[in-house]
Amino acid sequence: MSGPRTIFDLAQRSMSAQLVRMNAAASNLANAGTVSATEEGTYRPLRPVFAQDLDRASGLSGVRVEAVVRDRARPIREHNPDHPLANEEGDVWNTPVDENAEMVEMMESARQYQNLVEALSTAKQLMLETMRLK
Repeated sequence: MSGPRTIFDLAQRSMSAQLVRMNAAASNLANAGTVSATEEGTYRPLRPVFAQDLDRASGLSGVRVEAVVRDRARPIREHNPDHPLANEEGDVWNTPVDENAEMVEMMESARQYQNLVEALSTAKQLMLETMRLK
């Protein structure tokens, strides 16, 4: 990128990061309650990894998505011999997704996204007011 970053560029990057966070939580919620015949085949929750992005020219600090990784949480073994996916011992493996935590994550990311939209709106209004004063 050439030149120092503006508030609009930083907000755009932050909004993109919140969208990745919200999509990961939505994917985890969509797969909550799924079962598998094997421990290896069980869905593992997605976790976005963020990193600080410092612009030395402007001194502003932003965020970027470093990666989206699978959580290391172990699947939950459940004895259910009547389930069609049960193995020879009668066990199935449940996805280790905490639905409440994922809902909190989704609400938090939506709130942060909304805050960024309001900050952009305020910056735009201030710029318009400044131009009217001239």
